[in-house]
Amino acid sequence: QVALKKMPLCKRSRKELVVNEIRIMKENRHPNIVNYIDSYLVDEDLWLAMEYVDGGTLTSVLVRVFIEERMIAAISRE
Repeated sequence: QVALKKMPLCKRSRKELVVNEIRIMKENRHPNIVNYIDSYLVDEDLWLAMEYVDGGTLTSVLVRVFIEERMIAAISRE
């Protein structure tokens, strides 16, 4: 199983951010970080294939759950 992240490439500045994100993901492998697998250009969108992590995206968790600062610090440290 993999997770797909669909990213629109409408704006030039966005393209540069996406390229940087891919570079960072390709160069960094760690058991506590979602790993990059591959990327595909589909029409005007870039699709990133990444390791599947059960539980949804970090953003979806953060908008539903209140996390205290000390917990954020512990998660960041890990």
